[in-house]
Amino acid sequence: MFGTTDLALFVVSGLLLNLTPGPDTMYILGRSATHGRSGGTVAALGIGAGCFVHSFAVALGLSALIAASATAFTLIKWAGAAYLIYVGIGLLRARPQGVELAPAQRTATLRTVFLQGFLTNVLNPKVALFFLAFLPQFVAPDAPDKRLALLFLGFVFNGNGLLWNLSVAWSAAAIAKHIRGKNSIALWLNRTIGALLVYFGVKLGASSAN
Repeated sequence: MFGTTDLALFVVSGLLLNLTPGPDTMYILGRSATHGRSGGTVAALGIGAGCFVHSFAVALGLSALIAASATAFTLIKWAGAAYLIYVGIGLLRARPQGVELAPAQRTATLRTVFLQGFLTNVLNPKVALFFLAFLPQFVAPDAPDKRLALLFLGFVFNGNGLLWNLSVAWSAAAIAKHIRGKNSIALWLNRTIGALLVYFGVKLGASSAN
């Protein structure tokens, strides 16, 4: 279909890969805790929008340019690492819904939640390299239009990923709703997720292109 091969294997592999927790999952969990179901949903949509950017980048050859350029990779890597740390610190300082806040501590708007999710994904060059390495394996050698095949695979992968991320967001929001009355538990959950995002940022900053 659309010049692809082993599509069933691709779908199963994509689902298994989406189950692996990373910065995107931690961000969705954090926003589900601070903003509830709506915040988790918007965070998942922001992450999904970022994944579509990577899909188009692979199809247009931009990801290959990033992989080939040490300078470009390093610049994006440091930008992504700094942004993950920034978002993580924001979650460390944020409070879940239902906890009284000072004006400076109020949680971000849903527009900000979407944008942060989008940038958290787009500014991670490891995601770009993953798409570059994973998607072409399922393009048929005789595909009439390899760019179309890559775009199709990207849409399939991102569609499955979005469904998984939404299920994570809604489940996390439901759990957060039950513990929201227990302020100490809710605050420590938020701090733990924020600390994990800071960790992922530091890890990304220390990583290499290989």
